[in-house]
Amino acid sequence: MSQRRAAGAGSTTPAPKAENRTAAAKASGRGGASGGVAGARVEILGDGERLALGIAARLSRYLQVLIQARKMGKETISSQELAAYTHINSTQIRRDLSGFGKFGKRGVGYRVDSLVGEIRKILRTSGQHNIALFGAGNLGQAIASSDVFADHGFRIVAIFDSAPSVIGTEVGGVVVSPVSELDAIVASADIVVGVLAVPASAAQEVADQLVDAGVKILFNYSESLLEVPPEVTAHTSSPAVDLLYALYFYLT
Repeated sequence: MSQRRAAGAGSTTPAPKAENRTAAAKASGRGGASGGVAGARVEILGDGERLALGIAARLSRYLQVLIQARKMGKETISSQELAAYTHINSTQIRRDLSGFGKFGKRGVGYRVDSLVGEIRKILRTSGQHNIALFGAGNLGQAIASSDVFADHGFRIVAIFDSAPSVIGTEVGGVVVSPVSELDAIVASADIVVGVLAVPASAAQEVADQLVDAGVKILFNYSESLLEVPPEVTAHTSSPAVDLLYALYFYLT
């Protein structure tokens, strides 16, 4: 493929456009959380606008913590609690959230369920998004059997593998399909995300196949540095990078 861009560990391509007139930028001077969630005014970005990469990443981390808090039965959460779980300063958290509306109440905190819905609107991730998982080995089976994607509105609707021994078997409630059916299934199931749970040596070939089938977002669990066209977004998840991040806070 021509005009490819490389996506390394912990990176995302393509790079975001220059920051447009976002709601967060317009409200960056506002701090604190006051008022209630009911009737909160959320400033939704226009079709041509995009969140700055930093705030999009932080909102995603808040959402991850909020979803886990909801599963634990928590109804409210404070900015200090969010800070403890995300290692993001509580002032920054309040500033980020107040840029889009008044979601919290002083002395009470944020209502978890409502804030989950509001952040999903801001990130444009409301509803369900279909995933194709490539690789039915140990890692693929663990991913298919967990709630790691389902909790965030993603549903694994197809699993592919090249090994004849696993084709036709069921993994996480989904029948493993041969690679030859990739194009047809991606089109019929409206799949927008491809998850790569394959060895690094096979990752680029699998990425090429998914891109050729029309998948626009790749999530790579291997250490391979993927090259993808500019219109495709590729992110590589590395446990080692996450460990280095955690180690930094331990040592400093």
